[in-house]
Amino acid sequence: MQTRRVFFTSLAAAAFANAGRATAQTYPSRPVRIVVTSAAGNAPDIIARLTGQWLSERLGQQFVIENRSGGGGNIGTEAVARSPADGYTLIMIATNNAINTSLYDKLSLNFIGDIAPIASMVRSPNVMIVNPSFPAKTIPEFIAYAKANRGKITMASSGNGTSPHIAGELFKMMTGVDMVHVPYRGAAPALTDLLGGQVQAMIASTAATMTYIKSSKLHPLAVTTSMRLEVLPDIPTVAEFVPGYEASGWFGIGAPKNTPAEIVDRLNKEINAALADPKMKARLDDLGGVVFPGSPAAFTKFIVEETEKWAKVIKFAGIKAS
Repeated sequence: MQTRRVFFTSLAAAAFANAGRATAQTYPSRPVRIVVTSAAGNAPDIIARLTGQWLSERLGQQFVIENRSGGGGNIGTEAVARSPADGYTLIMIATNNAINTSLYDKLSLNFIGDIAPIASMVRSPNVMIVNPSFPAKTIPEFIAYAKANRGKITMASSGNGTSPHIAGELFKMMTGVDMVHVPYRGAAPALTDLLGGQVQAMIASTAATMTYIKSSKLHPLAVTTSMRLEVLPDIPTVAEFVPGYEASGWFGIGAPKNTPAEIVDRLNKEINAALADPKMKARLDDLGGVVFPGSPAAFTKFIVEETEKWAKVIKFAGIKAS
């Protein structure tokens, strides 16, 4: 009897494994949607469309982009978390998902538990910039000036709880400086006021600021990545003066939890192939991004670490969703 039980258990396990392989081999058999939790035309939307086009050509089915903005990205994320875990609903996940876990008091989802990371794709470097008239020209000078003028320096951001805002709060936490946060509805109006001298400092993406930096209309103090950037080789990192500081935006693809591992692995393989393609890499470089490939397990570990990191900053700064 025991032998028979073992036989049927082994048979069932083999049948399940074969079913999984068959699912992966036939996937996708109908169109797949990639949900972007922000408006059309911004970085995650463009990355999603490039990815969708690549996957459509490689896998023979349409990967359709669906923009579901609102609630700081929570509306679209919750919709994906409630979708069938069959590989036909994907999501462009980003830094805000890790931030929102602590930023919002009440969420109807557990991001780490409800979304399965598939593939990391792009890191979006930020740069700390000031108006050229600002007296400090380096990070050490900025820290010294800020400590001598506590509460008098204004730090603009693209919005309360956004990645650049939290990056600024991390800088404050690690250096002990005091700056007044001035949130805007997006990077564009914040940069307009920084150019006009209404605010004094800001952390923003290299993509949004490169034109102003090259024309000397804004002065870069440092990049927020752990290593210097090829596009700004002479600009130091914040970490060169504040050891351990790192604050990059990032994007990747995820799916509802319990999506079959075979489908996750196949999508991961195809997306990593896209990141290795010279034409795709060039398009991403044009967006100011740095390719960030990896396995589903590595991406999961990264997201957990980012979520814990930003939770500490949000608690320190007492930030609440507005």
